[in-house]
Amino acid sequence: MESLVSFSKWLSKWFTVAVILWAAFNYALPATSSWVIPNTAYLLGLILFGMGLTLTTEDFKRIAKRPIPVVLGTVAHYVIMPGLAWLLCMIFHLKGATAAGVILVGSCPSGTSSSVMAFLSGGDVALDVSIETLSTLLAPLMIPTLSTLLAPLMIPTLLSFLSGQYVSVPAQSLFLSTLRIVVVPIILGVLVHSIFGKKIDAIIKIMPLISQAAILLIVGAVVSANHANIFTAATALVIPVVMLHNLCGYALGFGFSKILGLEEPQQKAITFEVGMQDSSLGATLAMKYFVPQAAIPSTIFSIWHNISGSILSSWWKNHSKNN
Repeated sequence: MESLVSFSKWLSKWFTVAVILWAAFNYALPATSSWVIPNTAYLLGLILFGMGLTLTTEDFKRIAKRPIPVVLGTVAHYVIMPGLAWLLCMIFHLKGATAAGVILVGSCPSGTSSSVMAFLSGGDVALDVSIETLSTLLAPLMIPTLSTLLAPLMIPTLLSFLSGQYVSVPAQSLFLSTLRIVVVPIILGVLVHSIFGKKIDAIIKIMPLISQAAILLIVGAVVSANHANIFTAATALVIPVVMLHNLCGYALGFGFSKILGLEEPQQKAITFEVGMQDSSLGATLAMKYFVPQAAIPSTIFSIWHNISGSILSSWWKNHSKNN
């Protein structure tokens, strides 16, 4: 067990490199992950079940004790990132599934990597985890007005409003699917943790490794399904658009936190929470409800935001006022 935990820590350190190498491998040999393509929803459910296993009552108490920064951070995330995605599609004249894919990843909740980046930069990890928890599953028993339905409700609503001009958006199916893929696994994880407590500590310790493996499989599936379309004229603009989307998200998240007059640790937390997306969810929904090409922005975002987040967290840690 300890060897698995050690390997998980090592993989976390080199995860960005692992994602790039695995994506390149599947681009060269697309048949490798073809079997994963119809199973991406189950893999994402496994990742979110693992997230649920790590949640305790303390996580929900944090939200109850500090609701204003958490709610404001969540609102900022769901206003800034979808709006940026739509604006970039307009500026770069993106069309069809590519535009829908950019808006889809922009409409997803906060990415789990943001907590790691907040920690590495010396940010307020408690606030980061609280925003991440609220934007992903939104603690149904804690804040009924911002219930578990926010992530499932926001994605189809934002997609219908922002990308309805590009593709037909199955809003009701997206709502039910996101509810099933996102909320149910997390609630099950929380329930299992509540029932079994310390008896499942050994499982919780290796869940990061299981989640990392699942993310790699999802990335491989997306690359496998899109190997013929990733480097084409139609998708050539996706890489700069995704990079701008992420970097502008950081900048606007930071600016928003400055306007609110928050301290530096809270500024770091909100910056990463706004700028980093749950790209695995975006890729899964794109593969399920649109054409495979719509998953390309999520895949690129998954790779890029880990690179940019690592650079920003390192710079911020070294230039922090508290150092």
